[in-house]
Amino acid sequence: MKRRKFINKAVAATLTGSAAALAACGNDQQEEKKLKDVNINFNKTYRWKMVTTWPPNFPVVGEGCVMMAKWIEEMSGGRMKITVYGGGELIPALECFDAVSNGAVEMGHGVAYYWAGKVPAAQFFGAVPFGMNANQSNSWVISGDGGKLWEEIYEPFDLLPITCGNTGVQMGGWFNRDINSPEDLKGLKMRIPGLGGKVFNKAGGTAVLVSGNEVYTNLERGVIDATEWIGPYHDYKMGFYQVAKNYYYPGWHEPGATLELLINKSKLLELPVDLQQIIKTAAYRLNHWMGAEFDAKNSIYLNKLVNEEGVQLKEFPREVLKTFHYHTNEAIAELTDRDATSKKVYESYTTFRNSLDSWSGISERAYYDKLTF
Repeated sequence: MKRRKFINKAVAATLTGSAAALAACGNDQQEEKKLKDVNINFNKTYRWKMVTTWPPNFPVVGEGCVMMAKWIEEMSGGRMKITVYGGGELIPALECFDAVSNGAVEMGHGVAYYWAGKVPAAQFFGAVPFGMNANQSNSWVISGDGGKLWEEIYEPFDLLPITCGNTGVQMGGWFNRDINSPEDLKGLKMRIPGLGGKVFNKAGGTAVLVSGNEVYTNLERGVIDATEWIGPYHDYKMGFYQVAKNYYYPGWHEPGATLELLINKSKLLELPVDLQQIIKTAAYRLNHWMGAEFDAKNSIYLNKLVNEEGVQLKEFPREVLKTFHYHTNEAIAELTDRDATSKKVYESYTTFRNSLDSWSGISERAYYDKLTF
């Protein structure tokens, strides 16, 4: 009796499965239409190029782009293959924006303040001196209206920006002279981009913008007297300690530099919808990984610089920081007065930052100020 019941159930299951299979066959045309509607062709391979502002295979930021390309290929089952080029390999490092915008390549990776000459408001999506840190900037872009504004200002260039990494608070930079007062900034030539560069000019120095692979040589030959880059890990790898011993902090100019993935929007929309989402998801994954990797590496290499290489770790005097802060307000006011889009973006930036004050005052700020013994 038990065997008979088992056989009856098996036959019933088989018939049910066959009916479902027949129904599925009957819906072949409908399913095919659905696939066409979402533009999916599982037999087609898409090959894209990504250019970056970083030296080839540069630690964390450059290698992160290579990792992201690998993730996209794996998640797409091999249907999406992206070749990554470091700065200068395919095009000059600071021409990524134009190359992606005009469709010469499909993707780029860099920092928005590099394109300030084309889109002044883009600087607020890179780094703002004395502004929000990495976590706060991410919150503004992802959960505030920062992301919407970012897409809006890039729309005329057929570009879609996605937050794709953050350095966290950077170091203040390498100097070949002591900075004891604001007077010591006079006549100083420093590699420093974005709004920080404008502030440095107002403080009496001269800001110079060069790509990463030129910084060491310029510092060594005296073309520049100082440079900021990122933090201990990268600065060690770049060898700056060999040509400048004074290492200043904090990084007033970049308290949380947001890195961006640039995508040619027209080319993105030509992709199947699943590949579009895979690219965006991989970018957010890289955004998370980079922050963690910077924290993990910087603590190790700060000790190497100080204990093994004899680097002089120095804090900017308060009067120097006050000078930078004063000129920051001045530079932003000038920018927002002459550019309506910059004003709109900065109003959003400051509104969001102010909204965080009550919470951050009793959370992170209180933790660091009150709970360190």
